[in-house]
Amino acid sequence: MKQSDKIKIAIASGKGGTGKTFVATNLFYSLKKRDYDVDMVDCDAEEPNCTIFISGDLVGSTDITHKVPVIDEIACAYCDKCRQYCNYKAIFLLPEAKIIKVIEELCHGCGACSVACEYGAIREKDVVQGEVNRYRLDNGCYLTEARMKIGVMSPVPVIKAAINKAGENNIKIMDSPPGTSCPFIHTVARADYVVLVTEPTPFGLSDLRQSIKTLDGMDKRYGVIINRAGLGDTKTYDYLKTNNIPLLMEISFDRKIACHYSKGELIAKEDIQWREKFIDLFNNILKHYGDSGN
Repeated sequence: MKQSDKIKIAIASGKGGTGKTFVATNLFYSLKKRDYDVDMVDCDAEEPNCTIFISGDLVGSTDITHKVPVIDEIACAYCDKCRQYCNYKAIFLLPEAKIIKVIEELCHGCGACSVACEYGAIREKDVVQGEVNRYRLDNGCYLTEARMKIGVMSPVPVIKAAINKAGENNIKIMDSPPGTSCPFIHTVARADYVVLVTEPTPFGLSDLRQSIKTLDGMDKRYGVIINRAGLGDTKTYDYLKTNNIPLLMEISFDRKIACHYSKGELIAKEDIQWREKFIDLFNNILKHYGDSGN
């Protein structure tokens, strides 16, 4: 890879607990130790944990807000249009009793109610959705963390802000939220290549299929890592082979890995052989990213 080349890599999974943060943090560390221009974004805003494994100096924290309506009950005509326009059921209305309230926890800040109101009864206020924290590491690398406020309906605005505020280095590793819902989609949408981490089990294969179906619909390039290899069965391998999906890496079910991970330690830091394996993973990603297909 040339220093002028740029690539955004999302590390994702169809379910939690498959090892995507393990892969993301070790890949980031391995590239950093090789003096690559690399930044990392923890997009798992509901439960960010990359700072457990990667420490740096906090150099900035930004509150992420969105607009929530405030209804002037004196100016309100209780016509019900704002409630009808709200797709998220965030407005509670009892016209006969002249009671109207905004349920802030359900509001997505879309502004539809303001458009609907013909009486100038709605203004907007800023409500904090979460924060974006930036940590400076050595070698000019940064870790940017999305952290959603407890009780907020959607982490998507915080995730988008974290990606936008990430460093300017050529390589970005994005630790995606688990699953295939909106947080996952808004993370991988910004990626050039997606690495799906799965397990060789029926549940792992089922979630992998869902993830791949979503990525195919987005026309994204992707490859797969099988974690805890040696457990389960061969159906995941058969699925990858049948559908011509790249198997980028296998990670064995290893007590040594589990011990380091449970202590918040990076296997790539403790074992140089594993560091080289993650460098090989990166080169494998570049190879398949350069191909015309997946």
